[in-house]
Amino acid sequence: QYNHDNGITPESIVKPVDMALASIVSADYISIPTEVAPEEPTSADQLEGLIANLEREMREAAKQLTDFSVPYEAKALSAHRSPDALAEWVEQLSAKGARCFIAGAGGAAHLAGVIAAKTTLPVLGVPMPSKYLHGLDSLLSIVQMPKGIPVATFAIGEAGAANAGLFAVAMLAQGDAKLAKLLAQFRAGQAEAIKNAKLPG
Repeated sequence: QYNHDNGITPESIVKPVDMALASIVSADYISIPTEVAPEEPTSADQLEGLIANLEREMREAAKQLTDFSVPYEAKALSAHRSPDALAEWVEQLSAKGARCFIAGAGGAAHLAGVIAAKTTLPVLGVPMPSKYLHGLDSLLSIVQMPKGIPVATFAIGEAGAANAGLFAVAMLAQGDAKLAKLLAQFRAGQAEAIKNAKLPG
């Protein structure tokens, strides 16, 4: 059954990065450690490459993958400061059977675009809120990809991160009946919650 509350909180999923990374307040770093559901082994058809930044919003993407028991891998990388390491990681994940990448970045948010340039796997881009332009710069940086190198772009912040995780689940569910059933249960649960909602007063 879909697990909407398995006791794993964002705080338990996301551990602090070391000081060398935490002290860099740029936008395209990862703070989500590797998390593989213990009850199901990592398999080629369910491995997710999850790239996130230091912002808390990307915990929502991790939460969706965790709730659906979809294993993923994450690593601290920057499109601008460690481009060679990023390219190497994308190549490694692709060889291991990754099905898509979720990239969250802010400001000059080129992380998703660089990944898309290095792989033909689907890349899901999540714009992060920024200090001065509140994420509009991030959104435009990710959504304005040149023709031929697509990045599926989601809403700014937490909602976009959660939907990116759910979108990844939906893609994987196309070839996985069990995952498709869990996703249907999740949608049914949302509908039931609305039906049971009561207005104040």
